[in-house]
Amino acid sequence: MRSHVVLFGDSITEQSFKPNGWGSALANTYTRKVDVVVRGYGGYKSRWALFLLQTLLVGYTNPPVAVTIFFGANDAALLGRTSERQHVPVEEYKENLRKIVHHFKELSPAMLVVIIIPPPIDEEGRNEYARELSERTNEVTGVYAKQCIELAKELGVYSINLWSKMQETEGWQKKFLSDGLHLTAEGNAIVHEEVVRVFSEGGLDATQLASDYPHHSEIDPKNLEKSFQERSCTAGL
Repeated sequence: MRSHVVLFGDSITEQSFKPNGWGSALANTYTRKVDVVVRGYGGYKSRWALFLLQTLLVGYTNPPVAVTIFFGANDAALLGRTSERQHVPVEEYKENLRKIVHHFKELSPAMLVVIIIPPPIDEEGRNEYARELSERTNEVTGVYAKQCIELAKELGVYSINLWSKMQETEGWQKKFLSDGLHLTAEGNAIVHEEVVRVFSEGGLDATQLASDYPHHSEIDPKNLEKSFQERSCTAGL
């Protein structure tokens, strides 16, 4: 079976295979080398994600070679506002992420685990979208982002700090976020770029991985059997 990576997260992951999405771009980067499996669940928070772990990859006989864990945008929803049912206290959020990381590492200690820190919040954009007081603030999301970074360092896994990186660009609010929370095409491009960078650093460089089956130019029409025997369907690692 071809190697696979899993994208596990909330709506920002679920929507990643839309046109110009970071998941579809990742699948294109690793085409014929590693399969990209999307496990995104819109509206989910880390507490609910724990209940998915045991059945998340039913049907796969081998563990993934890499996983992205992308929760927090919903956990950071404020109490007393419209999305308070999604709120998870920051201390619990950190521990939930710890359990998720441990679950994947138990499947395979060699697995490349990447925690993606939630993006910043454009409160004005959320107000316009929801037509009411924003249910999230950038300051509070920053508190959750800090916990992600600390946990990744503590566990020795990779992290991608979207919260900080996006805010380095002037006009990030409208450039990277479509409704103050979800990603524009440019926002998706940043996530794709960062995931590819971290995957490459972690030993999953697409340019160095073998493709499944031979390239059409390598097929000898006079000796088809030999052409396909030399390159099996096993791709990736």
